[in-house]
Amino acid sequence: MEIKNIYHIAQRAMGAQLVRLNAIASNLANADNIASNPQDAYKPVKPVFETKYFDLIRKKGISTVDAVTVEKMDIEPIKQYKPGHPMADKDGFIYKAPVNIEEEYVDMLEASRQYQNNVEVISTIKALMLKTANLGK
Repeated sequence: MEIKNIYHIAQRAMGAQLVRLNAIASNLANADNIASNPQDAYKPVKPVFETKYFDLIRKKGISTVDAVTVEKMDIEPIKQYKPGHPMADKDGFIYKAPVNIEEEYVDMLEASRQYQNNVEVISTIKALMLKTANLGK
């Protein structure tokens, strides 16, 4: 992996946050899903991030982040007794997706802020470069 410049660093970080937002959207979309057995219940997903270093990180301190994979969380579904429900198993239980909506919203706000921070980095560096180019005029 090669980090070329500050734009590349911010671009990769924004891409990682976009993966995070997609995972959150999937979790929220499936928060109310119900299954008739625990194996079929939706399991929330979370991205796994990895720091990517510039070749000379020990000397330069330059790094960015990548979302390397999205993994299912190892969380048991919520077992609820509802004998009249059409999806209930033979014992009268349904299995709901173990998605914590409030936690997902907080994670969404944080991902959105991280994305916006990188947009600000790009905007700032662009403005500084324009000011530098205009110094000689």
